[in-house]
Amino acid sequence: MVAFLLILVVVLAVLGGVHWYVWRRLVRDVTAPGGLPRRLGTAVVVALPLLSLAALSSSRAGAPFWFQQVVAWPGFLWLALLLYVTLALVVGEAVRPVLRARLARRDAKAAVPPEAAPVPAVEPEPVTVPDAGKPASVSTPVPVPAEEPAPPAVAPADVSRRLFVSRVVGGSAAAVALGTVGYGTYGVLRGPRVKRVTVPLAKVPRAAHGYRIAVVSDIHLGPILGRAHSQRIVDTINSTQPDLIAIVGDLVDGTVENLGSAAEPLARLRARHGSFFVTGNHEYFSGADAWVDHVRELGLRPLRNERVEIAAGFDLAGVDDVAGESEGQGPDFARALGDRDRARASVLLAHQPIVVHDAVRHGVDLQLSGHTHGGQLWPGEYLAELANPTVAGLERYGDTQLYVSRGAGAWGPPVRVGAPSDITVVELASKQA
Repeated sequence: MVAFLLILVVVLAVLGGVHWYVWRRLVRDVTAPGGLPRRLGTAVVVALPLLSLAALSSSRAGAPFWFQQVVAWPGFLWLALLLYVTLALVVGEAVRPVLRARLARRDAKAAVPPEAAPVPAVEPEPVTVPDAGKPASVSTPVPVPAEEPAPPAVAPADVSRRLFVSRVVGGSAAAVALGTVGYGTYGVLRGPRVKRVTVPLAKVPRAAHGYRIAVVSDIHLGPILGRAHSQRIVDTINSTQPDLIAIVGDLVDGTVENLGSAAEPLARLRARHGSFFVTGNHEYFSGADAWVDHVRELGLRPLRNERVEIAAGFDLAGVDDVAGESEGQGPDFARALGDRDRARASVLLAHQPIVVHDAVRHGVDLQLSGHTHGGQLWPGEYLAELANPTVAGLERYGDTQLYVSRGAGAWGPPVRVGAPSDITVVELASKQA
Protein backbone atom coordinates (compact mmCIF):
# COMPACT_ATOMS: atom_id res chain seq x y z
CA MET A 1 0.00 0.00 0.00
CA VAL A 2 2.84 2.37 0.87
CA ALA A 3 4.55 1.61 -2.45
CA PHE A 4 1.32 2.29 -4.32
CA LEU A 5 0.86 5.64 -2.58
CA LEU A 6 4.47 6.58 -3.31
CA ILE A 7 4.04 5.76 -7.00
CA LEU A 8 0.79 7.72 -7.07
CA VAL A 9 2.48 10.76 -5.55
CA VAL A 10 5.31 10.57 -8.08
CA VAL A 11 2.89 10.21 -11.01
CA LEU A 12 0.78 13.15 -9.83
CA ALA A 13 3.90 15.27 -9.32
CA VAL A 14 5.12 14.50 -12.84
CA LEU A 15 1.71 15.26 -14.34
CA GLY A 16 1.53 18.48 -12.37
CA GLY A 17 4.95 19.53 -13.61
CA VAL A 18 4.08 18.71 -17.22
CA HIS A 19 0.84 20.71 -17.02
CA TRP A 20 2.69 23.67 -15.50
CA TYR A 21 5.24 23.52 -18.33
CA VAL A 22 2.49 23.43 -20.97
CA TRP A 23 0.64 26.30 -19.27
CA ARG A 24 3.82 28.35 -19.15
CA ARG A 25 4.70 27.86 -22.81
CA LEU A 26 1.20 27.97 -24.32
CA VAL A 27 -0.51 30.47 -22.01
CA ARG A 28 1.77 32.58 -19.85
CA ASP A 29 4.50 33.20 -22.45
CA VAL A 30 2.11 34.20 -25.24
CA THR A 31 -0.54 36.30 -23.49
CA ALA A 32 -0.67 39.58 -21.62
CA PRO A 33 -0.92 39.46 -17.81
CA GLY A 34 -4.47 39.78 -16.54
CA GLY A 35 -6.00 39.63 -20.02
CA LEU A 36 -8.96 37.52 -21.04
CA PRO A 37 -6.87 35.13 -23.21
CA ARG A 38 -4.63 34.29 -20.26
CA ARG A 39 -7.59 33.71 -17.94
CA LEU A 40 -9.31 31.46 -20.49
CA GLY A 41 -6.11 29.53 -21.23
CA THR A 42 -5.48 28.97 -17.54
CA ALA A 43 -9.05 27.74 -17.03
CA VAL A 44 -8.66 25.25 -19.90
CA VAL A 45 -5.35 23.89 -18.59
CA VAL A 46 -6.97 23.37 -15.18
CA ALA A 47 -10.24 21.87 -16.46
CA LEU A 48 -8.85 19.35 -18.98
CA PRO A 49 -6.77 17.29 -16.51
CA LEU A 50 -9.79 17.13 -14.21
CA LEU A 51 -11.82 15.72 -17.11
CA SER A 52 -9.01 13.22 -17.78
CA LEU A 53 -9.11 12.09 -14.16
CA ALA A 54 -12.89 11.70 -14.39
CA ALA A 55 -12.59 9.71 -17.63
CA LEU A 56 -10.03 7.35 -16.10
CA SER A 57 -11.91 6.74 -12.86
CA SER A 58 -15.61 7.04 -13.69
CA SER A 59 -16.09 3.46 -14.92
CA ARG A 60 -14.49 1.76 -11.93
CA ALA A 61 -16.24 4.21 -9.61
CA GLY A 62 -19.59 3.05 -11.00
CA ALA A 63 -20.60 6.42 -12.43
CA PRO A 64 -23.64 6.51 -14.73
CA PHE A 65 -22.78 5.47 -18.26
CA TRP A 66 -24.01 8.77 -19.70
CA PHE A 67 -21.51 10.57 -17.46
CA GLN A 68 -18.72 8.26 -18.64
CA GLN A 69 -19.58 9.13 -22.23
CA VAL A 70 -19.63 12.88 -21.51
CA VAL A 71 -16.17 13.00 -19.93
CA ALA A 72 -14.52 10.32 -22.10
CA TRP A 73 -13.98 12.28 -25.32
CA PRO A 74 -12.41 15.47 -23.89
CA GLY A 75 -10.72 13.68 -21.01
CA PHE A 76 -9.01 10.95 -23.02
CA LEU A 77 -8.19 13.13 -26.02
CA TRP A 78 -6.45 15.59 -23.73
CA LEU A 79 -4.08 12.82 -22.57
CA ALA A 80 -2.99 12.24 -26.17
CA LEU A 81 -2.74 15.97 -26.88
CA LEU A 82 -0.73 16.49 -23.70
CA LEU A 83 1.78 13.87 -24.82
CA TYR A 84 2.39 15.31 -28.26
CA VAL A 85 2.23 19.00 -27.38
CA THR A 86 4.80 18.36 -24.64
CA LEU A 87 7.10 16.51 -27.03
CA ALA A 88 6.72 19.28 -29.61
CA LEU A 89 7.42 22.00 -27.04
CA VAL A 90 10.54 20.18 -25.84
CA VAL A 91 11.81 20.07 -29.43
CA GLY A 92 10.90 23.74 -29.70
CA GLU A 93 13.28 24.58 -26.84
CA ALA A 94 16.16 23.97 -29.23
CA VAL A 95 14.57 26.25 -31.83
CA ARG A 96 13.98 29.20 -29.51
CA PRO A 97 17.57 30.48 -29.14
CA VAL A 98 18.26 30.04 -32.86
CA LEU A 99 15.16 32.00 -33.83
CA ARG A 100 15.85 34.74 -31.28
CA ALA A 101 19.44 35.10 -32.51
CA ARG A 102 18.34 35.47 -36.12
CA LEU A 103 15.76 38.10 -35.19
CA ALA A 104 18.34 39.96 -33.10
CA ARG A 105 20.76 40.11 -36.03
CA ARG A 106 18.02 41.37 -38.33
CA ASP A 107 16.96 44.03 -35.83
CA ALA A 108 20.54 45.15 -35.28
CA LYS A 109 21.10 45.52 -39.00
CA ALA A 110 17.89 47.53 -39.37
CA ALA A 111 18.91 49.79 -36.48
CA VAL A 112 22.26 50.98 -37.95
CA PRO A 113 21.87 54.85 -38.33
CA PRO A 114 22.72 56.61 -41.62
CA GLU A 115 26.15 58.30 -41.91
CA ALA A 116 26.13 61.34 -39.61
CA ALA A 117 26.03 64.75 -41.34
CA PRO A 118 28.57 67.47 -40.20
CA VAL A 119 27.30 69.83 -37.54
CA PRO A 120 27.35 73.41 -38.91
CA ALA A 121 29.69 75.75 -37.11
CA VAL A 122 28.14 78.44 -35.00
CA GLU A 123 29.63 81.85 -35.61
CA PRO A 124 30.13 83.96 -32.51
CA GLU A 125 28.26 87.19 -32.26
CA PRO A 126 30.38 90.23 -32.95
CA VAL A 127 32.00 92.00 -30.03
CA THR A 128 30.46 95.38 -29.43
CA VAL A 129 32.83 98.08 -28.26
CA PRO A 130 30.98 100.21 -25.76
CA ASP A 131 31.25 103.86 -25.33
CA ALA A 132 33.99 105.14 -23.15
CA GLY A 133 33.31 104.61 -19.48
CA LYS A 134 31.06 101.51 -20.01
CA PRO A 135 32.20 97.92 -19.49
CA ALA A 136 32.54 95.78 -22.60
CA SER A 137 30.26 92.72 -22.97
CA VAL A 138 31.18 89.63 -24.98
CA SER A 139 28.51 87.18 -26.21
CA THR A 140 29.38 83.44 -25.79
CA PRO A 141 28.38 81.22 -28.75
CA VAL A 142 25.73 78.55 -27.84
CA PRO A 143 26.09 75.22 -29.75
CA VAL A 144 22.97 73.83 -31.44
CA PRO A 145 22.49 70.13 -30.59
CA ALA A 146 22.28 67.76 -33.54
CA GLU A 147 18.91 66.08 -34.03
CA GLU A 148 18.97 62.42 -32.83
CA PRO A 149 17.83 59.76 -35.30
CA ALA A 150 14.45 58.13 -34.57
CA PRO A 151 14.70 54.72 -32.87
CA PRO A 152 14.18 51.79 -35.24
CA ALA A 153 10.79 50.09 -35.29
CA VAL A 154 10.52 46.94 -33.20
CA ALA A 155 10.59 43.86 -35.42
CA PRO A 156 8.27 42.20 -36.01
CA ALA A 157 5.62 44.91 -35.88
CA ASP A 158 5.31 46.14 -32.32
CA VAL A 159 5.92 42.68 -30.81
CA SER A 160 9.03 41.89 -28.82
CA ARG A 161 11.32 39.20 -30.11
CA ARG A 162 10.71 37.02 -27.08
CA LEU A 163 6.94 37.20 -27.40
CA PHE A 164 7.13 36.61 -31.13
CA VAL A 165 9.33 33.53 -30.71
CA SER A 166 7.05 32.16 -27.96
CA ARG A 167 4.02 32.51 -30.18
CA VAL A 168 5.71 30.91 -33.17
CA VAL A 169 7.04 27.94 -31.20
CA GLY A 170 3.87 27.51 -29.12
CA GLY A 171 1.58 27.80 -32.11
CA SER A 172 3.67 25.33 -34.11
CA ALA A 173 3.72 22.83 -31.23
CA ALA A 174 -0.06 23.08 -30.82
CA ALA A 175 -0.60 22.63 -34.56
CA VAL A 176 1.68 19.58 -34.70
CA ALA A 177 -0.04 17.99 -31.68
CA LEU A 178 -3.54 18.65 -33.03
CA GLY A 179 -2.62 17.25 -36.44
CA THR A 180 -1.02 14.15 -34.96
CA VAL A 181 -3.91 13.39 -32.63
CA GLY A 182 -6.49 14.19 -35.30
CA TYR A 183 -4.94 11.75 -37.76
CA GLY A 184 -4.52 9.11 -35.05
CA THR A 185 -8.19 9.46 -34.08
CA TYR A 186 -9.27 9.11 -37.69
CA GLY A 187 -7.29 5.87 -37.92
CA VAL A 188 -9.17 4.36 -34.96
CA LEU A 189 -12.63 5.51 -36.03
CA ARG A 190 -12.02 4.35 -39.59
CA GLY A 191 -11.57 0.82 -38.28
CA PRO A 192 -8.77 -1.76 -38.43
CA ARG A 193 -7.11 -2.89 -41.62
CA VAL A 194 -6.52 -6.53 -42.55
CA LYS A 195 -3.01 -7.89 -42.13
CA ARG A 196 -2.02 -11.31 -43.48
CA VAL A 197 0.69 -13.51 -41.99
CA THR A 198 1.77 -16.99 -43.05
CA VAL A 199 3.00 -19.25 -40.24
CA PRO A 200 4.66 -22.57 -41.18
CA LEU A 201 4.08 -25.31 -38.59
CA ALA A 202 5.88 -28.64 -38.83
CA LYS A 203 3.05 -30.65 -37.23
CA VAL A 204 0.20 -29.19 -39.28
CA PRO A 205 -1.11 -31.88 -41.69
CA ARG A 206 -1.46 -31.29 -45.37
CA ALA A 207 -5.24 -31.01 -44.92
CA ALA A 208 -4.74 -27.87 -42.83
CA HIS A 209 -2.37 -26.18 -45.28
CA GLY A 210 -3.75 -22.70 -45.96
CA TYR A 211 -6.08 -22.81 -42.95
CA ARG A 212 -7.04 -19.21 -42.07
CA ILE A 213 -7.53 -17.92 -38.52
CA ALA A 214 -8.85 -14.37 -38.18
CA VAL A 215 -7.21 -12.96 -35.05
CA VAL A 216 -8.72 -9.89 -33.39
CA SER A 217 -7.78 -8.49 -30.01
CA ASP A 218 -8.29 -5.39 -27.88
CA ILE A 219 -11.57 -4.23 -29.40
CA HIS A 220 -12.22 -2.16 -26.24
CA LEU A 221 -15.91 -1.40 -26.55
CA GLY A 222 -16.64 1.39 -24.08
CA PRO A 223 -17.97 4.92 -23.67
CA ILE A 224 -16.26 6.01 -26.92
CA LEU A 225 -16.10 2.94 -29.17
CA GLY A 226 -19.54 1.38 -29.37
CA ARG A 227 -21.84 -0.59 -31.64
CA ALA A 228 -20.65 1.06 -34.87
CA HIS A 229 -17.09 0.06 -33.98
CA SER A 230 -17.99 -3.59 -33.41
CA GLN A 231 -20.02 -3.63 -36.64
CA ARG A 232 -17.01 -2.39 -38.62
CA ILE A 233 -14.90 -5.15 -37.10
CA VAL A 234 -17.49 -7.84 -37.88
CA ASP A 235 -17.80 -6.66 -41.48
CA THR A 236 -14.02 -6.64 -41.91
CA ILE A 237 -13.57 -10.12 -40.43
CA ASN A 238 -16.39 -11.64 -42.48
CA SER A 239 -14.95 -10.14 -45.65
CA THR A 240 -11.82 -12.28 -45.20
CA GLN A 241 -13.91 -15.51 -45.14
CA PRO A 242 -11.85 -17.15 -42.39
CA ASP A 243 -12.01 -20.78 -41.34
CA LEU A 244 -11.93 -19.84 -37.65
CA ILE A 245 -12.20 -16.60 -35.65
CA ALA A 246 -10.19 -15.96 -32.47
CA ILE A 247 -10.99 -13.02 -30.17
CA VAL A 248 -8.02 -12.89 -27.81
CA GLY A 249 -9.21 -10.66 -24.99
CA ASP A 250 -9.97 -7.07 -23.99
CA LEU A 251 -13.29 -7.01 -25.77
CA VAL A 252 -14.81 -4.41 -23.43
CA ASP A 253 -14.26 -1.59 -20.96
CA GLY A 254 -17.54 -1.67 -19.06
CA THR A 255 -20.36 -3.85 -17.86
CA VAL A 256 -22.76 -6.02 -19.82
CA GLU A 257 -25.55 -3.73 -18.69
CA ASN A 258 -23.92 -0.72 -20.37
CA LEU A 259 -22.23 -2.37 -23.35
CA GLY A 260 -24.20 -5.54 -24.08
CA SER A 261 -25.97 -3.92 -27.03
CA ALA A 262 -22.66 -2.62 -28.41
CA ALA A 263 -21.37 -6.20 -28.58
CA GLU A 264 -24.45 -7.61 -30.35
CA PRO A 265 -22.99 -7.37 -33.88
CA LEU A 266 -20.55 -10.13 -32.85
CA ALA A 267 -23.46 -12.54 -33.27
CA ARG A 268 -23.09 -12.04 -37.03
CA LEU A 269 -19.50 -13.32 -37.18
CA ARG A 270 -19.21 -16.15 -39.71
CA ALA A 271 -16.49 -18.80 -39.93
CA ARG A 272 -16.49 -22.45 -41.01
CA HIS A 273 -15.27 -23.75 -37.65
CA GLY A 274 -16.78 -21.07 -35.42
CA SER A 275 -15.69 -18.13 -33.27
CA PHE A 276 -13.74 -18.47 -30.02
CA PHE A 277 -13.05 -16.10 -27.15
CA VAL A 278 -10.60 -15.83 -24.26
CA THR A 279 -10.60 -13.24 -21.49
CA GLY A 280 -8.22 -10.29 -21.26
CA ASN A 281 -7.25 -8.24 -18.25
CA HIS A 282 -9.95 -5.65 -18.96
CA GLU A 283 -12.68 -8.26 -18.73
CA TYR A 284 -11.72 -8.65 -15.08
CA PHE A 285 -12.28 -4.93 -14.56
CA SER A 286 -15.74 -5.26 -16.15
CA GLY A 287 -17.19 -8.51 -14.79
CA ALA A 288 -15.51 -11.42 -16.59
CA ASP A 289 -18.08 -14.10 -15.76
CA ALA A 290 -20.97 -11.94 -16.98
CA TRP A 291 -19.15 -11.22 -20.24
CA VAL A 292 -18.28 -14.88 -20.78
CA ASP A 293 -21.97 -15.71 -20.46
CA HIS A 294 -22.93 -12.87 -22.80
CA VAL A 295 -20.52 -13.78 -25.60
CA ARG A 296 -21.73 -17.37 -25.34
CA GLU A 297 -25.27 -16.09 -25.93
CA LEU A 298 -23.95 -14.27 -29.02
CA GLY A 299 -22.68 -17.54 -30.48
CA LEU A 300 -19.01 -17.33 -29.53
CA ARG A 301 -17.37 -20.19 -27.65
CA PRO A 302 -15.31 -19.14 -24.61
CA LEU A 303 -12.19 -21.22 -23.98
CA ARG A 304 -11.52 -21.05 -20.26
CA ASN A 305 -8.44 -23.18 -19.70
CA GLU A 306 -9.70 -25.77 -22.17
CA ARG A 307 -9.06 -27.00 -25.68
CA VAL A 308 -10.96 -28.37 -28.65
CA GLU A 309 -9.88 -30.53 -31.55
CA ILE A 310 -10.28 -28.75 -34.87
CA ALA A 311 -11.34 -31.01 -37.72
CA ALA A 312 -8.56 -29.67 -39.94
CA GLY A 313 -6.05 -31.53 -37.77
CA PHE A 314 -4.80 -29.39 -34.86
CA ASP A 315 -5.74 -28.57 -31.27
CA LEU A 316 -7.06 -25.13 -30.32
CA ALA A 317 -6.61 -24.19 -26.67
CA GLY A 318 -7.40 -21.07 -24.65
CA VAL A 319 -6.42 -19.86 -21.18
CA ASP A 320 -7.85 -17.21 -18.90
CA ASP A 321 -5.86 -14.01 -18.56
CA VAL A 322 -3.32 -13.67 -15.75
CA ALA A 323 -5.42 -10.81 -14.31
CA GLY A 324 -7.95 -13.48 -13.31
CA GLU A 325 -5.55 -14.80 -10.67
CA SER A 326 -6.86 -12.12 -8.32
CA GLU A 327 -10.27 -13.84 -8.58
CA GLY A 328 -8.93 -17.38 -8.41
CA GLN A 329 -9.34 -17.93 -12.17
CA GLY A 330 -6.08 -17.17 -14.04
CA PRO A 331 -4.41 -19.38 -16.66
CA ASP A 332 -4.23 -23.13 -16.08
CA PHE A 333 -1.93 -24.62 -18.73
CA ALA A 334 -2.03 -28.12 -17.34
CA ARG A 335 -5.80 -28.18 -17.63
CA ALA A 336 -5.82 -26.63 -21.11
CA LEU A 337 -2.90 -28.55 -22.60
CA GLY A 338 -2.24 -31.58 -20.43
CA ASP A 339 -2.82 -35.16 -21.58
CA ARG A 340 -2.99 -34.20 -25.24
CA ASP A 341 -1.37 -35.88 -28.20
CA ARG A 342 1.79 -33.84 -28.76
CA ALA A 343 2.10 -35.27 -32.24
CA ARG A 344 -0.74 -32.93 -33.20
CA ALA A 345 -0.10 -29.23 -33.79
CA SER A 346 -1.43 -26.91 -31.11
CA VAL A 347 -2.57 -23.29 -31.32
CA LEU A 348 -3.01 -21.39 -28.04
CA LEU A 349 -5.18 -18.29 -27.50
CA ALA A 350 -3.79 -16.20 -24.62
CA HIS A 351 -4.33 -12.49 -24.19
CA GLN A 352 -0.91 -11.51 -22.84
CA PRO A 353 2.31 -12.39 -24.68
CA ILE A 354 4.12 -12.81 -21.37
CA VAL A 355 2.74 -16.35 -20.92
CA VAL A 356 4.69 -17.58 -23.94
CA HIS A 357 7.27 -19.19 -21.64
CA ASP A 358 4.52 -21.38 -20.18
CA ALA A 359 3.43 -22.17 -23.73
CA VAL A 360 6.97 -23.30 -24.59
CA ARG A 361 7.06 -25.65 -21.59
CA HIS A 362 3.75 -27.20 -22.67
CA GLY A 363 4.80 -27.79 -26.26
CA VAL A 364 2.58 -25.18 -27.94
CA ASP A 365 3.37 -24.64 -31.60
CA LEU A 366 1.73 -21.23 -32.05
CA GLN A 367 0.46 -18.71 -29.50
CA LEU A 368 -1.89 -15.93 -30.60
CA SER A 369 -2.00 -12.84 -28.35
CA GLY A 370 -2.75 -9.13 -28.14
CA HIS A 371 -2.64 -6.82 -25.11
CA THR A 372 0.23 -4.53 -26.19
CA HIS A 373 -1.62 -2.43 -28.81
CA GLY A 374 1.81 -2.23 -30.47
CA GLY A 375 2.43 0.65 -28.07
CA GLN A 376 -0.64 2.54 -29.41
CA LEU A 377 0.92 6.00 -29.00
CA TRP A 378 4.50 6.52 -30.13
CA PRO A 379 6.92 6.24 -28.33
CA GLY A 380 4.81 3.86 -26.23
CA GLU A 381 6.28 0.78 -27.91
CA TYR A 382 9.54 1.34 -26.03
CA LEU A 383 7.67 1.15 -22.73
CA ALA A 384 5.69 -1.88 -23.93
CA GLU A 385 8.97 -3.66 -24.69
CA LEU A 386 9.87 -3.49 -21.01
CA ALA A 387 6.86 -5.60 -20.00
CA ASN A 388 6.31 -7.88 -23.01
CA PRO A 389 8.57 -10.34 -24.83
CA THR A 390 7.07 -9.29 -28.18
CA VAL A 391 5.22 -6.02 -28.81
CA ALA A 392 3.86 -6.82 -32.28
CA GLY A 393 4.37 -9.34 -35.04
CA LEU A 394 5.73 -12.89 -35.23
CA GLU A 395 8.69 -14.19 -33.23
CA ARG A 396 10.00 -17.58 -32.21
CA TYR A 397 10.71 -18.81 -28.68
CA GLY A 398 12.27 -22.25 -28.79
CA ASP A 399 9.86 -24.50 -30.68
CA THR A 400 6.96 -22.08 -30.10
CA GLN A 401 6.03 -19.23 -32.40
CA LEU A 402 4.29 -16.18 -30.92
CA TYR A 403 2.15 -13.79 -32.93
CA VAL A 404 1.03 -10.54 -31.26
CA SER A 405 -1.69 -8.41 -32.84
CA ARG A 406 -1.71 -4.63 -32.38
CA GLY A 407 -5.44 -4.87 -31.71
CA ALA A 408 -8.54 -3.48 -33.38
CA GLY A 409 -9.46 -0.71 -30.96
CA ALA A 410 -7.81 1.60 -28.46
CA TRP A 411 -7.74 1.98 -24.70
CA GLY A 412 -8.08 5.44 -23.19
CA PRO A 413 -7.52 7.98 -25.97
CA PRO A 414 -9.20 6.76 -29.19
CA VAL A 415 -5.91 7.54 -30.91
CA ARG A 416 -3.15 5.48 -32.49
CA VAL A 417 0.17 6.92 -33.60
CA GLY A 418 2.79 4.66 -35.15
CA ALA A 419 0.78 1.54 -34.28
CA PRO A 420 -2.16 1.17 -36.68
CA SER A 421 -4.99 -1.13 -35.63
CA ASP A 422 -5.31 -4.46 -37.38
CA ILE A 423 -7.20 -7.68 -37.79
CA THR A 424 -4.74 -10.41 -38.71
CA VAL A 425 -5.50 -13.38 -40.91
CA VAL A 426 -2.98 -16.03 -39.83
CA GLU A 427 -2.61 -18.64 -42.54
CA LEU A 428 -1.17 -21.95 -41.40
CA ALA A 429 1.33 -23.55 -43.76
CA SER A 430 2.02 -27.28 -43.66
CA LYS A 431 5.56 -28.40 -44.39
CA GLN A 432 4.02 -31.56 -45.81
CA ALA A 433 2.26 -29.64 -48.59
